[in-house]
Amino acid sequence: MTDGFEFTRDGEVARLTFTRPAKMNAITYGMWSAIPEVVAEVEADPALKVLVLAGAGEHFSAGADISEFGELRTTAEGAATYDKAVEGAVAALTALRKPSIAMIQGNCIGGGCQVSVACDFRFAAEGSRFGITPAKLGIVYHFDSTRQLVSLVGPAHAKYFLLSGELIDATRAREIGLLNEVFPADGLEASTLRFAGTLCSRSQASVRGMNRIIEKIVAGQQESDAEVEEIRLAALHGEDYAEGVAAFLDRRPPRFTYR
Repeated sequence: MTDGFEFTRDGEVARLTFTRPAKMNAITYGMWSAIPEVVAEVEADPALKVLVLAGAGEHFSAGADISEFGELRTTAEGAATYDKAVEGAVAALTALRKPSIAMIQGNCIGGGCQVSVACDFRFAAEGSRFGITPAKLGIVYHFDSTRQLVSLVGPAHAKYFLLSGELIDATRAREIGLLNEVFPADGLEASTLRFAGTLCSRSQASVRGMNRIIEKIVAGQQESDAEVEEIRLAALHGEDYAEGVAAFLDRRPPRFTYR
């Protein structure tokens, strides 16, 4: 595993933890580059159903490790190479069919916020802070990440984030749609894992199929296509559908088997 990460499994839930607390879990080029490998491992493991991203210590992540920029982003070519690694990490998280949850405490800024927005869900502790700060560095934000942000909070709030670089607290982030839920700090992990358990209990054929369809809608697709119809047809003929209907009629919890 790349320095700066810890990857663990707890039953059906995988956890990727940023482990640079002395640097507020700033994300290095090596960490950006390794995220697609971790995501692929989660996607390929039939025992895993959910990925949780977290930060060690007091913060989720203060963003990209800017101390590397003097070496890695001093030329247009170097900046393009660095950005490709960031874009690859975002694309991998976005395309993950299994649900991903960012479990956030402390600072979630810049690239850290970019990672969280690429996840399916964002749960945060009271007192967390959020911001995206390219305007403080003379950087124009990545197109796909900008689209994801706009889809979450709308263009007015996205402009506030990106053009001002100002930070907001968890309460405001929840109000504008950046966060799904806000919890007391001492209840964040239990609440996040409880929701992860809920996701694990649902039909994985439904969860992964709908996750893919939502991804296509966020990317701008406006009508169904052959892939969408295949996803829906496969679910209709799958064991989970038969079990879900039978469980409903029998008034019992379903026992889904799709992996």
